[in-house]
Amino acid sequence: SFHLPYSRISLVPNVGLQVSISNAFAELDGNWRVKFHFIRDHGSFDLKVDNVYIKINLKLGSDTSGKPTIDTSGCSTHISEVRVHFSGKFGWLYNLFYSAVESRFRKILESKVCESVAKSVHSDLQPYLRTLPVTARIDAVAGIDYSLVAPPRATAQSLDVGLKGEFFSLAHRSTVPFPPLALALPPDHERMVYFGASSYFFNTAAFAYHAAGALVFDITDSMIPKDVEFHLNTSTFSAFVPQLEKMYPEMPMKLRLSAPSAPFLSIGPEGLSLRPVVDIQAYAILPTASLAPLFLLSLVSNVSAVIDVKAGHIVGNLKVGSLKPFSAPSAPQVRTLQSIMNILASSILLPRLNDRLEQGFPLPLPDRIQLSNILVRFHQNFLLLGADVHYQPR
Repeated sequence: SFHLPYSRISLVPNVGLQVSISNAFAELDGNWRVKFHFIRDHGSFDLKVDNVYIKINLKLGSDTSGKPTIDTSGCSTHISEVRVHFSGKFGWLYNLFYSAVESRFRKILESKVCESVAKSVHSDLQPYLRTLPVTARIDAVAGIDYSLVAPPRATAQSLDVGLKGEFFSLAHRSTVPFPPLALALPPDHERMVYFGASSYFFNTAAFAYHAAGALVFDITDSMIPKDVEFHLNTSTFSAFVPQLEKMYPEMPMKLRLSAPSAPFLSIGPEGLSLRPVVDIQAYAILPTASLAPLFLLSLVSNVSAVIDVKAGHIVGNLKVGSLKPFSAPSAPQVRTLQSIMNILASSILLPRLNDRLEQGFPLPLPDRIQLSNILVRFHQNFLLLGADVHYQPR
């Protein structure tokens, strides 16, 4: 039997962690056999080890790939008492030398404990820490870089880990054209772990998807919900652009919605918001299936987002205000077109975006870590997520 009734993990500033184990004990029953010249004997033994104290310092770092590393920087062991009792034909004789045997056992055990600890750190703990993802693939378009930008830093109150937190295009990774923001988390202690995501994190997502051409959406008549009382064709739009009826009579249309630049998001105490510009290019679909450009509208809308965490993923839900002309007051015809675009955006585009955001983006969590008791708070320029942690053994 082997018991560790008391153990503790504490922080060692500028080093990492210290693991302390005290009052551990072990009991072992076994058989022995002796053959030495004409002496032959066998029997059993009882070994008891009491008040084992172990102290291990673990130094945390990072490698060139941005993965965390861990190593033992110190280990000490003390065993208060070892008791051995032999039984057998000459057991009474061996027991006369118990003090020498017990002293020898204690020294051997004390030396072996730290040796075993070092092996366990390298064979078990180090591979586990490396399950922290350096990159996470999001979909066919983008991934997230979660590499450590510096070794973990231990203070008297917390263990701080700086992660890059940057989206990138899988097809072609390019330099983000804006700098990351300095991020200083508030000294909250309600939860076991906190994750801070600055507006830089979310804006690199917009940059990566825009650079990959993923912020382009086509709307055709077949996509319009049945309860919407108009069709996407030149007959409908000739009321606003009269020459359409003459140039392209009764032809189906396609609308291509795109962002001329990556939407820039801001975070404040009131929440997360952005004001994207949307270019809407209208096409007539000719009998040859080729497209004839008709008109271009540039509209802008206020967008807010609700953020949550589910199953280790940041998930979101967008709420979109009315689309309005980007640069100039709208004429009556443009206002009517706006109304149509608002209907299409709310019934087609917004559900598609929210379906994607509901799938979420993974947080950088090691294997078999589950989050609970999650809180979400908004601060100036960053989002703070707090949670308690549960480790699920294999």
